[in-house]
Amino acid sequence: MLRFCALSLLAIATFAADLQIDHVTVAGSNLDAMRQAFLAAVGIAPEYGGQHTNGATEMALVSFPDGSYLELMAIRAHADAQAVDHHEWSSFLTRNAGPCAFALRAPDLSAATAQLKQRGVAVSVIARNGRARPDGTRLEWQIANIGAGARGTFFPFLIHDLTPRENRADPSGRPTTDRYAGIAKVVLGVDDLDTAVHQYRRAFALPAPKRQRDRDFQADLAWFEGTPILLAHGLPGSWLEQRTREFGNLPCAFILGANSGLTGARASVWFNRPILWTDDSRLGWRLGIEPVSGR
Repeated sequence: MLRFCALSLLAIATFAADLQIDHVTVAGSNLDAMRQAFLAAVGIAPEYGGQHTNGATEMALVSFPDGSYLELMAIRAHADAQAVDHHEWSSFLTRNAGPCAFALRAPDLSAATAQLKQRGVAVSVIARNGRARPDGTRLEWQIANIGAGARGTFFPFLIHDLTPRENRADPSGRPTTDRYAGIAKVVLGVDDLDTAVHQYRRAFALPAPKRQRDRDFQADLAWFEGTPILLAHGLPGSWLEQRTREFGNLPCAFILGANSGLTGARASVWFNRPILWTDDSRLGWRLGIEPVSGR
């Protein structure tokens, strides 16, 4: 019993310290169009990952050497209309919201949810989910939602695999690309920066974030140094203020870590680090790239 308790406490501490990104999700109405746009803007062809068991969606992904991946999720052909309407991300899918959610890895899901509850954060019951890969490989996992909002939007949701995780993250048996190390940051658009900072510090025992204003990105930023969590509040009249008003508090951009030097114009410098933005007019949403070292 003592050994079990010690292991559980270790799992809780590791979860709180790492905040390790499992995957991020981009929502849209047509998967083929999303895959083509990603290839055109980033130069990487997302791999088809299969249909979910919900009767509504299918996905493709780009996996990275650090084990994280970027998921493109869309309404599948001949989807059950009622299933689409009842999907938690229905409005994001049908209105091509782009970045909409993210998940953290939870090696011990029970310990992670217990920690959040101890901090006074609402957590859902643990649920089972899955999908089948195109080659027939069955994937199953458990998830738990944090907070009262839609799954993975303001707070990430937690995920724990019941089948081998590499089968889910690397459908071809290896990362889709080695040009990028993985998901470096999730940029979360929020309507009240101070409130969002307070909620994240409470949930994950985080220190006060660094702050900065980026007039080009049209946002006030707050980054919890050493984590992949970056909060952004749109300046008055900005694209981000409009997006947050339309979709609520959820990711507005994702940033990849580059394994090699950045090329091209530096569109932003966040917390003394360059961010190179891909062409969002081709991609349809905002994707940034930053150097890997010193995250």
